[in-house]
Amino acid sequence: MSSACDCLADISSWTAAHHLKLNLSKTELLFIPGKDCPRMDLSFTVEDVTVSPLSMARNLGVLLDSRLSCAPNITTVAQSCRFALYNIRRILSFLTNDATQLLVISRLVNCNSLLAGLPASVTKPLQHIQNTAAHLVYNLPKFSHVTPLLHDLHWLSVAARIRSKTMVLAFKAVNKTAPIYLQTLVRPHTPARALCSTTSAGWLVPPSLRANKARSVKSRLFSSLAPQWWNELPTNVRTAESLSIFRIRLKTCLFRIHLDTHSLTPSQPISDIKKKCMHLYVRIVSTSIVALMHLKNV
Repeated sequence: MSSACDCLADISSWTAAHHLKLNLSKTELLFIPGKDCPRMDLSFTVEDVTVSPLSMARNLGVLLDSRLSCAPNITTVAQSCRFALYNIRRILSFLTNDATQLLVISRLVNCNSLLAGLPASVTKPLQHIQNTAAHLVYNLPKFSHVTPLLHDLHWLSVAARIRSKTMVLAFKAVNKTAPIYLQTLVRPHTPARALCSTTSAGWLVPPSLRANKARSVKSRLFSSLAPQWWNELPTNVRTAESLSIFRIRLKTCLFRIHLDTHSLTPSQPISDIKKKCMHLYVRIVSTSIVALMHLKNV
């Protein structure tokens, strides 16, 4: 811990030399233990201020916990999005669809690549938020079918957005436009002999079996997930000429995987869905009124 204390002291000295001040009272220390690591007292004192490790710490707007489960961050994002949706609903008549989408989706995509590899049960609150936002854009009841709405809005699901962000980083790493530390995490696959098939063009070296254990910490690493997801992409997506073309082809591919486009038929546009929902709502209200009148007469 002496090195961490010296590092923090050097940062404080550098900020003071540049007419800045490091607020040590607001400095957060997060200790991420390894496997079978014993608990230790990692508190240290810098400039008469004691810095103690916390169970959670915020970095670039993301709430990190000591187990890197991202559960506290998902809970915080879901709560802030619910509050934002509540306020947006009050001024919905003054907003356009694009403005409403921007206000909500921008919160869901912030640093969402950190959620790669998490089970669907953990990211389910974020998907519920996206479904609620889709209902809000079209002003529909919360029990209406959401897949046609997401398809009409061209919104990828939360899981697809996480995979898309990871694949964009992988594309930059493969094409040597990403930072060096990301480029070293992926290795292009070189076959031992010339192959007639072109399906393996642009493949990456897959992770080892030991690092690919289900629900393990190693299976969530970028070096493990990126080659696995990258090799599952079609050849025309992996061999895209530029980043813009890659984004377009990747979104089309993920749309086909995560959204059932066959469930939308020309006879079921969004307007028809809204009419059906309104008819159902009117029928429920009418039934309730009749039941109340019957109870009153009884």
